[in-house]
Amino acid sequence: MLIALHGRPFKNDSIFFIKKIIDQLVAESIELVIYEPFFKHLKKVGLLKNAEVYTSVDDFKGADYIFSVGGDGTFLDAVTFSGRKEIPILGINVGRLGFLSTVNETNYSDLVKNILNKDYRIEERGLIRLETSTGLFGNLNFGLNELTMTKRDSAAMIIVHTYLDGEFLNSYWADGLIVSTATGSTGYSLSCGGPVVLPLTQNLIVTPISPHNLNVRPLLVPDTSVLSFEIEGRSKTFLVSLDSRSEPVRSGITLTLKKESFNARLIKIPSDSFLNTLRLKLNWGLDVRNY
Repeated sequence: MLIALHGRPFKNDSIFFIKKIIDQLVAESIELVIYEPFFKHLKKVGLLKNAEVYTSVDDFKGADYIFSVGGDGTFLDAVTFSGRKEIPILGINVGRLGFLSTVNETNYSDLVKNILNKDYRIEERGLIRLETSTGLFGNLNFGLNELTMTKRDSAAMIIVHTYLDGEFLNSYWADGLIVSTATGSTGYSLSCGGPVVLPLTQNLIVTPISPHNLNVRPLLVPDTSVLSFEIEGRSKTFLVSLDSRSEPVRSGITLTLKKESFNARLIKIPSDSFLNTLRLKLNWGLDVRNY
């Protein structure tokens, strides 16, 4: 079995937990390949001396599993390495909130045994694909959480002309527009007033950022929809983000968003529950009468 460890430099208070995970993997003679920046930090803090490494998506040959060690940002980065290979990804949380990275110090004890015994479930999460005439984001033009179109400065709002399956939907006068997957509903969209959507729901959420029209609200559409956008404003350049990756674009470009042909495959151990995560991470339904 080959497991890729994907991570970033971490705080010293996470060393003990990460050491336990690595020790379990080594004890089971599991072969490891490690993201080079992560390996350099592991070596620096004395957790590993030697390992096979990968540096980019292009030289990542694959693995049976990817262990994402960090927060949700690290997990989103790991999705780009999984890509069309659809390698199952397990999120180990040494970050902060952790909606995608749900394994932590309280529920990791049987983690390696769960993997070896296949005592887990796989959740197929839909991805979005961005298409542009300029080839924005190259071969990494897919995302798990959201597409965001925003202004680049604090001067003036932008206008995002939006079409749904070729039919005009709305012109959003706002600071920007988010199109979120169900998985990404608890991210940026939520902070802008979007709804919480169960992650296996087959919807996209269109959420304006600080809209100038009080009658504009978030909208759910089927994830089989094709959404297209044209951006204009006083500024000639705007910012387009796909998960944690961002690129500037000029006015006049047409963006087309659709469902990707492959999925992200998330590993969920038996104790993992989205509803429980909602209660723990967002204090969902917190009421003193329940205690």
